[in-house]
Amino acid sequence: MSSFCMSQAPRAPFARFRLRPLAASCAAVLFGLALSASASAQQTQPQQQPTDNQAAPAKPDSKTVEKKNKKSENTVSDLDAVVVTGIRASIENSLKAKQNSDNIIEAISAEDIGKLPDASIAESLSRVPGVATQRQNGRANMISIRGLDPGFAGTTLNGREQATIGENRGVEYDQYPSELISGVAIYKTPDASLIGQGLSGTVDLHTIHPLDLPNRAFAVNLRGEHTTNGDLNPGGGIGDMGHRASISYIDQFFDHTLGIAVGFAHLDSPIQEKQYQAWWWSMNNGPGSIEAPWPEGWSGPHTPGMPDGVISQEGMQLRAQSMRQKRSGLMTVLEWAPGDHYHSTLDLYYSNFGDKTFKNGAQWSSSPWDNVSYSNVGVTPAQPYPIVTSGTISGIAPILQNEYTKEHDKLFSAGWNNQYDFGNGWTATADLSYSSAKKKLHDAYLFTGLAGGAFTSVDFRTPAGNGYPWFSPAVNLADPSLVVFTDPDGYGYNGRQEFDTQKDTIKAVRLEVSHPLGWIFSSMNLGVNYSDRTKTKRADVQFAWLNGNGSTQGTYDNHFSTPVNSGFLWSPTTLGYGGIPGILSYDVLGALANQFYLTQRNGKDDWSRNYTVKEKVPVAYVKLNIDTALGDVPLRGNVGVQFVRTDQSSTALQTNGDTLVGRISDGAKYNNVLPSLNLVAQLTDRQYLRFGFAKTMARGRIDDEKVATSAGLSKIQSGPGAGQVLWSGSGGNPKLKPYVAVGTDLSYEFYFGKSSYLAAAAFHKNLLNYIYSQTTLNYDFSNYTNDNPTLTPTSNIGSFTRPANGTGGKMDGLELSGALEGGLLASALDGFGVQANFSLTNSSISQKVIGSIPGLDPPTTLPGLSRKVANLAVYYEKYGWSVRVAERYRSSFTGEAVARFDQLDYTKVLANRQTDFQLGYAFTEGNWSGLSLLLQVSNLTNTPDKSVQISGLPNNVQVTSPKEYDTWGRTVLFGVNYKL
Repeated sequence: MSSFCMSQAPRAPFARFRLRPLAASCAAVLFGLALSASASAQQTQPQQQPTDNQAAPAKPDSKTVEKKNKKSENTVSDLDAVVVTGIRASIENSLKAKQNSDNIIEAISAEDIGKLPDASIAESLSRVPGVATQRQNGRANMISIRGLDPGFAGTTLNGREQATIGENRGVEYDQYPSELISGVAIYKTPDASLIGQGLSGTVDLHTIHPLDLPNRAFAVNLRGEHTTNGDLNPGGGIGDMGHRASISYIDQFFDHTLGIAVGFAHLDSPIQEKQYQAWWWSMNNGPGSIEAPWPEGWSGPHTPGMPDGVISQEGMQLRAQSMRQKRSGLMTVLEWAPGDHYHSTLDLYYSNFGDKTFKNGAQWSSSPWDNVSYSNVGVTPAQPYPIVTSGTISGIAPILQNEYTKEHDKLFSAGWNNQYDFGNGWTATADLSYSSAKKKLHDAYLFTGLAGGAFTSVDFRTPAGNGYPWFSPAVNLADPSLVVFTDPDGYGYNGRQEFDTQKDTIKAVRLEVSHPLGWIFSSMNLGVNYSDRTKTKRADVQFAWLNGNGSTQGTYDNHFSTPVNSGFLWSPTTLGYGGIPGILSYDVLGALANQFYLTQRNGKDDWSRNYTVKEKVPVAYVKLNIDTALGDVPLRGNVGVQFVRTDQSSTALQTNGDTLVGRISDGAKYNNVLPSLNLVAQLTDRQYLRFGFAKTMARGRIDDEKVATSAGLSKIQSGPGAGQVLWSGSGGNPKLKPYVAVGTDLSYEFYFGKSSYLAAAAFHKNLLNYIYSQTTLNYDFSNYTNDNPTLTPTSNIGSFTRPANGTGGKMDGLELSGALEGGLLASALDGFGVQANFSLTNSSISQKVIGSIPGLDPPTTLPGLSRKVANLAVYYEKYGWSVRVAERYRSSFTGEAVARFDQLDYTKVLANRQTDFQLGYAFTEGNWSGLSLLLQVSNLTNTPDKSVQISGLPNNVQVTSPKEYDTWGRTVLFGVNYKL
């Protein structure tokens, strides 16, 4: 790819930054020596290196290579399903890309992606140094780079920013089939020509370029899939069997001047999840408990049968979730290189993704306010207080909730890149792109319980730590004569239904020119990019009421009940992993349509999810590519700067509580200057010392930029301001400016053998600001509508709480990585190999800032930050056989969770290990040549996801207690690949 240029790199942006001593010394020495060595550089033949911002390995031999050299190199490797040359070759290709890059990057080749049972690209990214993934529905879906939240990472497809289906900017990687991605580059240091860069790093996904291959290629892949958690909801028809299939075709025509690549991948995958959640924990009786008088306690009711001074669970839920994901992806690339001067590439990507989910469960509240009593209580010693772990609870009102969710996503991406070499050193590039993401969500759930508000008793055994409990209700919760439609806990409605739609589009154009330079600079790149993004979200909520029951405060009866129509009954849902053999299961949509009526019931939080955010972002940049020598030491890299102009605006709804008032609009314009420097000193033939310095930015969450607001007037009744009528409110912030950070990187790399290396890297990131909730006391409400004609504001100035830019902090990290071929140690180990990496990250962002980050339940640690991340993989590949065992580890972190109704929440996830296994055999001779067999097992040890909750007891003693414990079982795949 190319860029725009200037005759001299601007100095003013750098003058404002203060480097740490180590960074300043490295930058001064390496860059200063580059300047002083200009004379010798003119006498030294510079080493050929890619000048593009995307790293690429050596291309295959072909009689048309001379023609194709005119195009920019933008692939990391070849298409996974077409060119599979083994585990060692994939590592070797990745290391070539890493070694040849002018930036500090990590790379994954296509062969590497296809070698483990990866449901998405995120599974492969999880093995990269400094990258950690968060599992969603049992599979890696979101990534954190260097300890920062997924929203801080930029993601591009062939160098172009992508629209997303979520309300944040972070890409959900399960939308991209690994079979259609030829390679991935993770940029840990940016350069001026990298568009769509993130603050923590940038992930660039690549599709194949057909002219990179010397000949026609064809491949087909088919795998059967089995999940070991069984069929938890038999009535939904999800089952425990699925499949994956892909087909790829690549060809070249007209003397290798026209190339075409077509790939299709289909996924049909069941996911069976066993969920358990403890609602909250407290101390019911005794000094400092719920029953203790204020201020020693909460002055609550006494709990009969509960010992004094013990901690107990105050409610729980067991849920079985059955999901089937279906995804069909189509990739097409047309590449034309008719001569030495012109090169054109058109790439198209389309994905149709859908999932259908049935989630049924039993839950109840067992707090003192529920009038429960205990008997036969058993406790387990613990600190600071013993924990109740067995007994019998009487007075329980079981709440059964059956939920149906259907999501349908469509992604489309198109890019047309044209390059022309004028033959006099000037090269021009024009790139047009379009990306769209559409999402439709339908969610509905209904309540059942015991008729007439009846209660039951429950025997229980619960673990003191994390694990599944055992509950045994005295009634059969799968008996339709006992369990009926009702509102067992007085929620105020019998069910709920929601329809969400969302559309995100990005239109972009990029123009670039490049030209060779002299002195220490091999060439310059000068460019402009313009993008226009619009994200629109709509949410409509309905409450469900039983036929014959009222829907208003005076007419609604929460004990009103109706049996489930026998025509809608399904086989029971099993909660046997939690002691309950079965609960009532039925067709939620069928019952909703026939036994309930609906009313529109959007509340404040629902209205706030109806909005539009627009961003128009022109970018201008200059990059000077360095290619010189320090005596006998080659030195390369780049120095440049981006100027980013942002014009953002939002239109949304203004409410006063749950009452809709009208529409409101606002926005802001601002500029950012982002300088960058990358230097690579080639110490020996295989040793490199790298230095990176850059100012980076990441815009805030899109749903934080919405202008959606709840505001109103109130009259002060007492105090100095008595009698005044003042505004107050809360909402989003359309004037929100981006996160900004200054990063410094230092990396040492030593390559040996064919696929072996050692690397050590250190980084420091100074976050100049952070976004968290703040209250502004002098907020101007002039743009707001007063919906209360009985009140006239004393002033249009009032208090408003919203996400805003505030104090930042610092992050430091160390990354160690390496790969070793066994044959380098002993001939007997030929074919064996090992890969390993370890990352350590620390943050100094204050707890006050972290605790104010927007969300339903604010985090207690920096979202996305795991202090320790590690990966280990051992493999054997020889005589057609291949075996690989890989384990990844991530220490505890605060994870981003999507709470009910698509709202942001956070949860503290405990340390997690996941082990994957692969066994394969490839036929290389005879009639079966080209055929290979593959057995893959993901999550070999059935590792659970565990989370905890940190809360205060009535006496203000802080305790950490179990919250969630979820398992998905193992995923086993077996299949065949065939290629020509």
